[in-house]
Amino acid sequence: MTRPRVLLVEDDPSLRRFVRMALEELPIDLIECDSVPAAVQVLTDQPVHLILTDLMMPGESGFGLLQRLQSTPGLQGPAKVVVLSAGLNASVRSQLEPFNAWRLLSKPVSVSLLEACVTEALSDITVSPVAGAGAAADSAYGGPIDTVEANAEAAPDADQAQAIEDYFEGDAELFATYREACLAQFPADVLEGETASHGGDMPVLRRVAHSLKTVLLTLGYPAWSDLARSIEAQAEAGDAGPAREGWARLVAHLQTLQPSP
Repeated sequence: MTRPRVLLVEDDPSLRRFVRMALEELPIDLIECDSVPAAVQVLTDQPVHLILTDLMMPGESGFGLLQRLQSTPGLQGPAKVVVLSAGLNASVRSQLEPFNAWRLLSKPVSVSLLEACVTEALSDITVSPVAGAGAAADSAYGGPIDTVEANAEAAPDADQAQAIEDYFEGDAELFATYREACLAQFPADVLEGETASHGGDMPVLRRVAHSLKTVLLTLGYPAWSDLARSIEAQAEAGDAGPAREGWARLVAHLQTLQPSP
C-alpha cells in the first residue's frame, strides 16, 4: 500500500525538526519545504494527502499558498490543509475563513496533539502510530520523567520540566534531541536577526522573532519567548529602537546556551 504523503511548508529548521520528530512513528512520507514556491513544485509534480503550512515565511507567505490552492483546485487535489502557526489571533482566524482550512493549530503544539491531528486527517487512508508515538513509556527515545533527573548537569529547571511534559509527552530524551538541534540552529538565527537589526529590516527581524518565540517556549524558556514576542510586535509596528534593544537582550540570552570556546 502506498504511504500517505504529507507536505510540511515551514521555513524554520528547528520547527521542521519538531514536526519530523512528532510524526516519525506514523507510516507516512513527510515532504519538507521551506518556501511556498518549493511547495507548489511538489504539488505540481505529485499530489499529497495532507498539507501542513505555516503562515509567516520569507517571500510568499502561507496566505499566498492558500490563495494558490483556492484559485487552482487541481493543485490541492483531495488534500486537507492544516494551518500550523504561532499567530492565530482573532484577526488572522477571520482572514483564514474563506480558505476552508481543515484545521488550525496554534504553535507551540504538543507531539501528541500534532500526531492526533495528522492521524485524524488521514483516517480514511488508515494511518496509525507504529509504536505509539507520543506515548512516552513506549517511545524509542526513552521513558517519561516523573521528577527532575538527579544528574545536575542534565537536569532541566522547572520551566524545562514543564515544557517536556507539555510538548514532548514527558519524553526527556526526545526533548534533548530537539534541544540539541535548536542549539545548532541558533547561531544562524542570531546572524539573520543581527543583520536585520543593524540594517533596520524590521520585517525580517519580526519573522526571526516570530519563529524564536515558539522554539524558546518549547525549550522551556517562557520569559525569553515573551521577549521574542515583544520584539515581533515592536518590529511589526515599526518601533525600530525598542525592537533593536529587545533583540540585543535576546541575543545575550541565546549566547548563554552556546558552549564556551
